[in-house]
Amino acid sequence: MNGIPMNTNQKKASPKTLKGLIVLGVIIVAVLILFTMCTVQVPTGNTAIITTFGKVEDYTLEAGFHFKSPFQEIILMDNREQKTPFSTQAFSSDIQQVDIIGSINYAINKATAMTLFKEVGTDYFSKLVNPRMLENTKAVFSKYTAENLVSAREQLSIQIRDNLSKEMERYGISIISVSIENIDFTDAFTDAVEAKQVAAQRKLQAEIEQEQKTMETQQQAERQKIDAEAKANVVKIDADAAAYSTRIKAEAEAEANRKIAESLTQELINFTQVNQWNGQLPTYVSGGAAEALPVLSLNETQTQDIQK
Repeated sequence: MNGIPMNTNQKKASPKTLKGLIVLGVIIVAVLILFTMCTVQVPTGNTAIITTFGKVEDYTLEAGFHFKSPFQEIILMDNREQKTPFSTQAFSSDIQQVDIIGSINYAINKATAMTLFKEVGTDYFSKLVNPRMLENTKAVFSKYTAENLVSAREQLSIQIRDNLSKEMERYGISIISVSIENIDFTDAFTDAVEAKQVAAQRKLQAEIEQEQKTMETQQQAERQKIDAEAKANVVKIDADAAAYSTRIKAEAEAEANRKIAESLTQELINFTQVNQWNGQLPTYVSGGAAEALPVLSLNETQTQDIQK
């Protein structure tokens, strides 16, 4: 029978050699397991809590590679800022039910992480932070009327954060912020608020219209007053002008009369009387009238002229 010739250099492995390989493999696996059990890699932003047979050690491990006893267990505590949403119900000071949706940002202190784990555990948020946050939220909301809650959202968030921070400080939990993201009321209250707002808007519109009418009336009265004052001023100006004209005329006449009076002489008066006499004497006169007749002093020439 033809076949491939067998290499004489190849020999079957002896049972002793196989046993040695198996032992070597077991040792390698054991070393790897032991290495894994004796080392730990702590992620960035975490603090490692160490327990030995359930007992918490009085030291922690920071981020990085570390050796540990194979009998020790590692519990990671996240020190980074964390955000957790929440929802709850509360009542306003006027007993209106409010549905609240928000979120909280918090972080734990590295130095107190071990104490927090000892006293509360890893589920510290659900056991400690969340219940106190909901209680503070309801307490703060109860101080405001329903109408004031929406406009005071930022103030509500600050008050809840401040109150909660005081309580969480002793546990090494820092409350960074509390955000009230949505406030919802019952349908009945929402309808009542809308009706009130509509009524307020109508009232405001009526007040605006009334103020506008009042302003227009005042402006019209002011215009009438201005017109009356203008007319009165015109009348006064005319009167002043007439009085001034009369005064000037009177002064002119008085001045003319004064000048005439100053220019009169006895000779001029006698001459005027002679020019105006018609040459006739009264037929009879009474004693008093005769005395009243003027006595003319005529010279010879004037007498001849009269006779002519």
